[in-house]
Amino acid sequence: MQVISDLEALRPARAALAGPVGLVPTMGALHAGHLSLVEAARADCHSVVVTIFINPLQFEAGSDFDKYPRDLPADLALLESAGVDLVFTPTPDIMYPPGFQTTVRVAEVSKGLEGARRPGHFDGVATVLTKLFHLTQPDLAYFGQKDAQQVVVVRRMVRDLNFPLEIVVCPTTREADGLAMSSRNRYLSPEERQHAASIYQALQAAAALYEDGERDADALRGQVADLLSHVPGGELEYVSLADPGTLVECAGPVSGPALLSLVLRLGETRLLDNLLLPVCLNTREGLTATLGA
Repeated sequence: MQVISDLEALRPARAALAGPVGLVPTMGALHAGHLSLVEAARADCHSVVVTIFINPLQFEAGSDFDKYPRDLPADLALLESAGVDLVFTPTPDIMYPPGFQTTVRVAEVSKGLEGARRPGHFDGVATVLTKLFHLTQPDLAYFGQKDAQQVVVVRRMVRDLNFPLEIVVCPTTREADGLAMSSRNRYLSPEERQHAASIYQALQAAAALYEDGERDADALRGQVADLLSHVPGGELEYVSLADPGTLVECAGPVSGPALLSLVLRLGETRLLDNLLLPVCLNTREGLTATLGA
């Protein structure tokens, strides 16, 4: 496995890789969810590239950029065991050298949900991924369902800017109690971690209601909100039921697939999660065909 941090070494290393090439972009602090994306890329592609870059453009001023978990030696050991061919680990100075002044913005699908609460976040996502796609030239790029709005934003950008690559969406990897795996889960206290299991339980309850025939958007959102209102110390930031391609909120009866998503804050930690309705769509094939498509 090659580990490269500078652009001059990256170009010939990438040129030497046999295709198809799969890319898994990450911010490090790797867990089983990241490794499931690597496994999918390994199964599909001849060569696998992983990027590890904590992107400062995705963080608001005064946010958790400085305390975001970092353990590059552990990450590299995991990736080598997973059969990755090339890891690109640039620094902020390499990605955004002095005088850098270009931003990529995906207008509509980045406005609501996380975009409304984290101004500029998706501009940072789109900008860094534009650079990483350009530098690594993948045939396929792999993203997880948990960051559903990011998937929608990236797919819109790929279509609009004619990137010659395919976006693959893989199901959320969960802990035994259903909590979506995230690098930020380590910030939870033991008590908060116990309460965090309520998130998936609430999503499942709304999904069961949908499977029983409920189609009213407010009723489905209300089911989630009612259940999470009882979580000790929890603050529900939002519950959304939206079109999975445009992220426009559903109103009245739901007539097609819908993305049910939420953010619950426990202490200082924001936990986001989602399910596609109907639940049969929460597979790699269903997600890739529906989310942001």
